[in-house]
Amino acid sequence: MPAPLLAADVPWLLYRSFFGLPKSITGTGGRPVNALLGTVNAILTLIDGVPAGEVPRAVVACMGAENAAYRVELYEPYHAHRDPMPPELREQWERAGELLSSLGWLYVPHDQLEADDVMFSYARAETAAGGTAWVMTGDRDLYGAVDERTSFVELRKGGERGLLGPAEVRERYGVEPGQVPDLIALRGDPSDGLPGAPGVGAKTAAELLRAHGSLEGVIAAAAHPLAAEPRMRPRIVSAVADNADLLRAFKQIATLQTIEVQRPPDTPTDFAAGAQAARAFGMRRLATRLDGLAAATA
Repeated sequence: MPAPLLAADVPWLLYRSFFGLPKSITGTGGRPVNALLGTVNAILTLIDGVPAGEVPRAVVACMGAENAAYRVELYEPYHAHRDPMPPELREQWERAGELLSSLGWLYVPHDQLEADDVMFSYARAETAAGGTAWVMTGDRDLYGAVDERTSFVELRKGGERGLLGPAEVRERYGVEPGQVPDLIALRGDPSDGLPGAPGVGAKTAAELLRAHGSLEGVIAAAAHPLAAEPRMRPRIVSAVADNADLLRAFKQIATLQTIEVQRPPDTPTDFAAGAQAARAFGMRRLATRLDGLAAATA
């Protein structure tokens, strides 16, 4: 397999780092940098100390809207339960592009779609050209992007990396990667504020999809329950039939969108330039780490 293209979910990394690292980590002028530090270090775990053939050939740092407008139009409570972004995180969010770009990583913001969609678009552009892609995120909606040439990168304790392919998605969810939006529609997604079909959990949703193939297949079976094979329980019939249009909206929300993107050229990480930028941000330890990586790869 060729070296992968790494598509990283910058909003998730920033949030993860902001709430996972001490707020006392500050840089020049006492400005907060904990989210920036954690984001860069997380991406570096997939570059530093890994076998040469597994070092990403390029990194795409994907940024997007907090809420895609069309998803909110489909279901107004989408993301409505989430707290506003803390000001200390907002400041780092707005500075992320400068730091990430300094490392030679392609920083791609989008003002209408979410980072998930940007990641998915680059992954598909890469695999369509015969390459392989890794999507680095904590959002399991991206399980739907997994195929034989696209892996979901899981960050585990101790900096360990896990790569999930189609077999791992089937093991965890009980469905094929292409059925993930259907599964989310039926079982719901609390992180996005999607309730799913009332009383239908992950196990039941997977069973329904294995039996009927898709959300539309499940809805059709619920419309004709006496003819459905296997027979559907009355409670499930009501949960699906009474909420069919809403479930279709949930699937549309969970379906990753594509934008037209260009496949990035091979771009090694510029550790030296990144060290210079980190030093300007007042991130001395990161600058030292990057200086060491620059010397080791010179």
